[in-house]
Amino acid sequence: MRILLLGGTTEARRLAGLLVADGHTVISSLAGRTRDPLLPAGAVRIGGFGGADGLAGYLHDERIALVVDVTHPFAERITANAVAATGASGVPLMIVRREGWSAAPGDEWHRVASLTAAAAALPRLGRRVFLTTGRQGLAAFAAVDDCWFLARSVEPPDPPAPRRMTVLLDRGPFTAAGERELMRGHRIDVLITKDSGGSDAKLVAARDLGLPVIVVDRPRLPDVPVLATPEEAVAAIRQRSVA
Repeated sequence: MRILLLGGTTEARRLAGLLVADGHTVISSLAGRTRDPLLPAGAVRIGGFGGADGLAGYLHDERIALVVDVTHPFAERITANAVAATGASGVPLMIVRREGWSAAPGDEWHRVASLTAAAAALPRLGRRVFLTTGRQGLAAFAAVDDCWFLARSVEPPDPPAPRRMTVLLDRGPFTAAGERELMRGHRIDVLITKDSGGSDAKLVAARDLGLPVIVVDRPRLPDVPVLATPEEAVAAIRQRSVA
């Protein structure tokens, strides 16, 4: 099949490799927000489609037989466009999302529905904040003047941003020991993160240090087939190919 992967995640790269090995023609679409992305197997296109209508036109022009959304759990706009475009064009859609987090003994988690809610919860939980919500989410904290932020991202953040902020440009994977050292060194007393799922060293470090964590919940998924791993997606695609 000719398969379009909406990707950029670790799972997307793994799925691309598995599908190419199975003999499929795979085109991975990357948003282009990272200057030096890690490239998957198969063909790669970088940049947007021009909304749902542009994506629907691309699916027709490229004779795409299946779209797999393997984007970040918080890439709401891309997922919404994929749902609309595949619905309009009749191309099947499946979503691959790693499972979300569950608190473990010793965790002090405060779940919120949005970045705005996370900013509102800050004053009662801490004043030295480790902010790991991505470079495009800093605007929600721009008006929080009574906290200091250590903001970590792969690329320099977009304004607006908190006035009292230090930016740390870094790309994982990270270790629990390294995260503990980072948090101790900056005297962090609260962590803010999105529920991106998978194993996460900063959550282990926060638990070890007894720090509260504000966890932004994921947006709801559309009513389409959702699989938890690339391997599950490959099995489903093999079944579809046989059928």
